[in-house]
Amino acid sequence: MRQLVYISFLTVAMLSAARAADQPPKLDPILKGIEDRYNKAKTVQVDFVQTYTDRARKTTEKGTLFLQRPGRMRWQYSSPAGKLWVCDGKIVSAYDPAQKRVEKSKLKNEEDLRAPFAFLLGKLDFHDQFRRFEPTPEGSDTKIVATPKSDKLLYIEVTFVASPDFTIKRVIVKGQDGSIMDYAFENEKRDPLLADALFKFTPPGDVEVVDSSKVN
Repeated sequence: MRQLVYISFLTVAMLSAARAADQPPKLDPILKGIEDRYNKAKTVQVDFVQTYTDRARKTTEKGTLFLQRPGRMRWQYSSPAGKLWVCDGKIVSAYDPAQKRVEKSKLKNEEDLRAPFAFLLGKLDFHDQFRRFEPTPEGSDTKIVATPKSDKLLYIEVTFVASPDFTIKRVIVKGQDGSIMDYAFENEKRDPLLADALFKFTPPGDVEVVDSSKVN
């Protein structure tokens, strides 16, 4: 009889634990934790793998991302080697060595595409940018599917995956055109010492420069 009672108790405990694991995590403390983590960081260095998928192709690139507040970014690619996306806080320089071409533009003209990465620049406010959130557990991590407030952006959905210490491990952006940009992050370093030269870019002398940064 005692054995039956013990088995029944164990079964109930296991079912309760399973139900608890299936419950959506409490959202606001997680969002606040992510915001605090990145809004307080002065610099960030993190490795990334970037996968772009559309109806015709799928490409994977990787490298290291360097950030410095306010607004400085350097996406330094190891594959394809030499590719760069550098922002000094005002002007963006996108360099493709395969095409021997540099495109320069104002940061404000890039914000629609880079808005989901606002957390990396230390200005993230989830409730200001998104109107709906769907949190689900993913192992020990939390996956948050967020719908933007505006339907005029180039993307319709952003998924964030955060670890228990509020580190962003993955960002998936779904575009209006059906494309998907998937970033996986690892080896994050907070507040490393970064040289100012990382966020300045002088094009090589033998490349085409297309400069729209001077256009009003």
